[in-house]
Amino acid sequence: MFKKVLEYTGAYRKTTYGSAALMFLGLIANVLPFFLAYQIIKPLLIKESLAWQTSLWLVAGIALCGVLHAVLYIKGLDLSHKSAYNTLKNLRISLQGKLESQPLGTIQTKGSGALKKLFVDDIDEIELLLAHALPEGLANLAVPILIYAGMFVVDWKLALLSLCALPLGITCMAVMYGIGMKEMKKWYAAGKKMNDTIVEYVNGMEVVKIFGRDGDSYRRFEEDVRAYRDLTLAWYKACWPWMALYTSILPCVALFTLPLGTLFVLNGFSSLPDLVLILCMAFSVGPLFLKALTFMSTIPQINHKIGELEKTLNSEPLAQNDGSFTGKDHSIEFEDVCFAYEEAEVLHGVSLKAAEGCLVAFVGESGSGKSTLAKLLVHFYDVSSGSIRIGGQDVRDMSLEALNDEISFVAQEQFLFNITLLENIRLGRPGATDAEVLAAAEKAQCGEFLERLEQGISTLAGDGGKQLSGGERQRISLARAILKDAPIIVLDEATAFMDPENEEKMNDAIAELIVDKTVIVIAHRLPSIIDADLIAVLDKGNLAAAGRHAELLSGCATYQKLWQAAESSTAWSVSVKGEAD
Repeated sequence: MFKKVLEYTGAYRKTTYGSAALMFLGLIANVLPFFLAYQIIKPLLIKESLAWQTSLWLVAGIALCGVLHAVLYIKGLDLSHKSAYNTLKNLRISLQGKLESQPLGTIQTKGSGALKKLFVDDIDEIELLLAHALPEGLANLAVPILIYAGMFVVDWKLALLSLCALPLGITCMAVMYGIGMKEMKKWYAAGKKMNDTIVEYVNGMEVVKIFGRDGDSYRRFEEDVRAYRDLTLAWYKACWPWMALYTSILPCVALFTLPLGTLFVLNGFSSLPDLVLILCMAFSVGPLFLKALTFMSTIPQINHKIGELEKTLNSEPLAQNDGSFTGKDHSIEFEDVCFAYEEAEVLHGVSLKAAEGCLVAFVGESGSGKSTLAKLLVHFYDVSSGSIRIGGQDVRDMSLEALNDEISFVAQEQFLFNITLLENIRLGRPGATDAEVLAAAEKAQCGEFLERLEQGISTLAGDGGKQLSGGERQRISLARAILKDAPIIVLDEATAFMDPENEEKMNDAIAELIVDKTVIVIAHRLPSIIDADLIAVLDKGNLAAAGRHAELLSGCATYQKLWQAAESSTAWSVSVKGEAD
């Protein structure tokens, strides 16, 4: 039952046990007053006198027990929370390790909303269970067991009577627990769906407002929230009657002891002092036993939650090792590469060679596999079959760090951290001087917009780089790549957000970046890559042809179609209705 939890307590396992021990002692102090009260009552039962000094000591003992209970229990809770939060830290670090070993493409597919819920919300929900259910549950279970053992020493017949209510209460609890476990997965799934819908609703609000889709978007929002509410209420409705029964029956340990025990005393089977002592012990154990069983029923929730968290990041990790780059040069070779997103194969046996220092362009219609092939090169995913080699070395035979040292990847969308633009660029080479960063920024044509900013390159980028336009973010990302100065460059439509005025400047910056480099360009604008050393034409995941522009224009129907579309788009313009052609 505790195996999954204890995997993550680590060095704080002893703290967890210590918190349970302190709570156990605190609960002992909490039940001792019942025994002390019995010492006051007993002389009345056997018609003996009790000295007032003894009475005062017994009353003082009851008060001291109350103080001890508070001190020990609070200290136990302090330790349990310390252990709980460190366990959550260990869990987060473990999940972070799993996350880092996942293919980057898989991580991007999950989305930031789902990962935020995983690392923050879902793990935070476990805190209450770890801090209370585990140590308090153990303490509240151990003390009743100890007291029941004492009951059997006093009078086994009366002790058995005090246990008669337990089977009824536990049966009701078991029924409720069975109903709860049966619906638990549905409840968690409904909660996850509602959370994802809420995140999507908030993130997509701009699109919803612009296109007037408030009704459709809110309808989904409302349906998922309502579904979660209805499932929760239906779950509670099925559990509530049984919960009411067991919470009523379990504390009533005197349910059979009082009437039948009285008969035992009247018939000489038991003594009156023993009956009173058993009743005192029974009254002290009832609330503890109820609390223990309540906590124990939540322990499987911890295991379930941790198991679900682990399952979320249970994808096959990237194939890599700790090796360094040992390739003979920076040529690139794709050999019979196949790749599938889940079950759908999107690349079918692609083979292609790019010599060191040449510029290779990937072209094709949307969904043809251009970006996927480039992302496989930078090891966002593992190939399903085949291999990708740099200088003869398989990318899987080196660490991601070693591979990243050899490649700069500039994508359409580049994330900027909410730090200064200077530090954002310096991420390309952390050891670079300020002068080197500024030089890279100038080469990436950042100077113009940096001059407009009050703090220049020391301006904070904002969350996700929101202080800059899309084109400005791309120039900052290009400055990173210039600063990194890696021997292989991958450009995923790096000028996608550029206006015509700035695109020429960016192309000049890119031309400087790629000198003496092996370059992969994913291109949508064919006129920009007609001088490429090699153009690879992809069609529905297959390599349709590879060659220079003139060769492909005369011998590849797919490329001819793409080129005609590119020429048509350059002649396209917007006209006013009714305007002469």
